[in-house]
Amino acid sequence: MEPAPQASGGPAPAAPRDLLDASTDAAAVVSADGRVVGWTPAAEEILGHPASETVGGSAARLVAMPHDPARVAAVAQRCRAGRGWSGLVPLRHRDGRSVDVDLRVSASFRIGDDECFLLSARPQRQEWTVGRSVLDGFLTRSPVGMAVMDRDLRFVWVNDTLERIGGVPREQRLGRRLSDLLPGLRTDALEELMRTVLRTKAPVPDYEFVGWSWADPHRRHAYSMSFFPLVDADETVTGVCYLVLDVTERWSARRLLSLVNEAGTSVGTTLDVMRTAQELADFAVPRFADFVVVDLLEPVLSTEGHGAWLMDAGPAPARPVLRRAGLSSVREGCPEAVARVGERAGFLPPPYDADFLVHGEPLLLPVLDASDDLWVTEQPERAATIREFGLHSLISVPMRARNTVLGLTTFIRTLNPVSFRPDDLLLARDLVARAALCVDNARRYTREHAAAVTLQRSLLPHALSGGTALEVASSYLPADATGGVGGDWFDVIPLSGARVGLVVGDVVGHGITAAATMGRLRTAVQTLADMELPPDELLAHLDDLVLRLSAERTDDETARRTTAAFLGATCLYAVYDPVTRRCTMARAGHPPPVVVAPDGRVSFPEPPAGPPLGLGGMAFEAGEIELAENSLIGLYTDGLVRGSDGDVERGMARLGEVLARSDTDLGSLCSTAVRHLVPRPQPDDIALLLARTHALGTDRIASWDVPVDPAAVGDVRACATRQVAAWGLDELAMTTELIVSELVTNAIRHAEPPIRLRLLRDGHLTCEVADASSTAPRLRHARSTDEGGRGLFLVAQLAHRWGARYTAEGKIIWAEQEIL
Repeated sequence: MEPAPQASGGPAPAAPRDLLDASTDAAAVVSADGRVVGWTPAAEEILGHPASETVGGSAARLVAMPHDPARVAAVAQRCRAGRGWSGLVPLRHRDGRSVDVDLRVSASFRIGDDECFLLSARPQRQEWTVGRSVLDGFLTRSPVGMAVMDRDLRFVWVNDTLERIGGVPREQRLGRRLSDLLPGLRTDALEELMRTVLRTKAPVPDYEFVGWSWADPHRRHAYSMSFFPLVDADETVTGVCYLVLDVTERWSARRLLSLVNEAGTSVGTTLDVMRTAQELADFAVPRFADFVVVDLLEPVLSTEGHGAWLMDAGPAPARPVLRRAGLSSVREGCPEAVARVGERAGFLPPPYDADFLVHGEPLLLPVLDASDDLWVTEQPERAATIREFGLHSLISVPMRARNTVLGLTTFIRTLNPVSFRPDDLLLARDLVARAALCVDNARRYTREHAAAVTLQRSLLPHALSGGTALEVASSYLPADATGGVGGDWFDVIPLSGARVGLVVGDVVGHGITAAATMGRLRTAVQTLADMELPPDELLAHLDDLVLRLSAERTDDETARRTTAAFLGATCLYAVYDPVTRRCTMARAGHPPPVVVAPDGRVSFPEPPAGPPLGLGGMAFEAGEIELAENSLIGLYTDGLVRGSDGDVERGMARLGEVLARSDTDLGSLCSTAVRHLVPRPQPDDIALLLARTHALGTDRIASWDVPVDPAAVGDVRACATRQVAAWGLDELAMTTELIVSELVTNAIRHAEPPIRLRLLRDGHLTCEVADASSTAPRLRHARSTDEGGRGLFLVAQLAHRWGARYTAEGKIIWAEQEIL
């Protein structure tokens, strides 16, 4: 059987079916006396003898070896025993050449009276051989650089690919070491790896590093090298071979992905627009560029509510105002910068205009030419900078996010001699796109935070006055940037009878929603306080209001999508009476007040604890305490005492310690307490309201019991007039006489005894008439023909303000006049 014709490098390997499938074997049947009685086409194909010439003839003439009767007899005996035989036998082809075959002889069997044997043959396959020229061509033309080093790590052979990759000719390599040819290419590490391979005989695959080569000395390349030992027949290591492959594209793709992911953790760590821009500049230098500037449009930096450009809002302004928001350079002090952070930048790479910011694609200028007329004409100052500092390559990427134009980021290379390439443009685009989202998030948050702070501060009282009853001071510290503005509020409300209302509250949540809700609650408290409601009733009405606000938000589909659910609020309301020195208070889920007695003793009186506002269905109760003159009472929100450790009781103890210090200036004491308890910003608003109590002396109070007799009106009126004159308020004597006359007359006619008149002199002159009736007075507009009904109308005209409040014994009608 003849092997297939060989190509220059040897025959092609047999297909798997040729090697394993016995159906292609040549077969013949031979009788015990050596005659061929059967011949297959496959046998004819291998040896070339047709069946017509072979069947009936002697099988011995097909064997290309000397006749050996003893061996034939031994094979026949083995086959008669049923074991068969196989071996390598040379056969003679019809053309006379010898064909080596693997011959198999089966166990004997009978055909009629004749004993026969089945012979099958398969031509022996010649091993694939490689000619020296083929091997040399394979090693030379391989896309992988190859080199053989001796035990001294000197080159003894290199292929053409390595010459091309390294840029060093073969003649200069042979006999020299890698460190002699490519200094600085991490050759020490590479040679140490080769020594390890020589010592251990263990290969080192896929060692990847970044370096340079003489073939492209101005650009970094990534290489993958594999090392394995060269071992001779007696297992002696004679040298080391290394393979090198340029994997720059793979490395660049991996680096792109790595840089973008790393930027996600380094850029946008805060919700501050300027800091986010600076983080982008700092991240890109020197990883990607030598000099980076981030310029943002002025509306992006504004907190006054003016929005940035929208991409679909028509043409951009002809001259956009850009301000430098971020700046970084490999040179200390950024001497390349024409504009500093915060200054107007006004840079657009010529010949581009404002439309480049809105619709333009990222711009790559591999080579900056400072002599270009466009640079000289439109950017002369920057053209001078290009020449002075060697700025030679530029990428400018417009910053856009959520259909909003934000600004422009420019990357420049100076000291790095490698120009930007198109694949660098992809990286710049991804970096800026990620940073633009962070800038837009910061812009939106800054605008909402500024609006919330403005709203909250506009809703808080700008001036507090406790009259002659209280000396008051307050401190408000808004939450830091991570928590946003909350809903803390406080107020001091003048009430009738020289009394003063103190209130502090905290709305759950942050942002504009909480600030707006706080404003509604503060207005409601002022209104309810003017209605002279006691603290427990005031909180009950306030609870109803919070429930309605929550119901409105639940019913509003838009509010549900855009704001957090309104959960409620806490509040403490106290009323101090300087005449009795008693303070009545009620609270809704709020911390108790702190009281510092004149002798320095600190206490936290706890009125009955009510539920937070907004739960509904639960009653509020009021408690009452007596305060010595010059006592200090403090109302606060939980942000002041919660602290970083969250221990409210410990915070309350610290607050008491600070307030117990002998500080006569209430404003300084208030500021000191806040600084001491909250040394660092925290994500919650802080409000502290301090009040030092004063009593209204008996020399400022006058009162008379009024008999239920119309004739007594004149006597009471005279007493009141004399008292006003004694206080030196002669200018108010006449109006006081009329007010007393009308109020006392109404009480005698329409109310129940006992009736009592009281005059109070503090910042105002107050006239009060108390009776045992709970009937509310009503201001009437009498007709011209009516004889009466003008009393309260007259009082309303003469007094600065008037009203009625209810007590446990009945009611009090009061009228105030201003003391000039």
